Amino acid sequence: MFDKSQLMRGTIEGCVLKIISMQTTYGYDILVYLNDNGFTVTEGTLYPLLLRLEKNGFISAYMMESPLGPKRKYYTITKAGKEHLNSFEECWYATSDAVNTILSAE
Repeated sequence: MFDKSQLMRGTIEGCVLKIISMQTTYGYDILVYLNDNGFTVTEGTLYPLLLRLEKNGFISAYMMESPLGPKRKYYTITKAGKEHLNSFEECWYATSDAVNTILSAE
């Protein structure tokens, strides 16, 4: 049986950047969005990834009051993050097209 997690692992970073590029958001919302859209992601995967994206300058973070409890850490994409996302998207579409071409061959 094919290991789906290996395939998904390589795409999560780009998807997280895309989610953050759509709107400023916080970790739990990103986690829910990923899981609602076919990924199986845990906090143990997401939060280290967010930290790495922040360290690499692709996202920035700030704390903000929450209406439901303690402050939340919100994430926004940076200019470098947008450039990284654009590179990911170009690579993804080229790879996706190539895979689709091969898989649809008879």
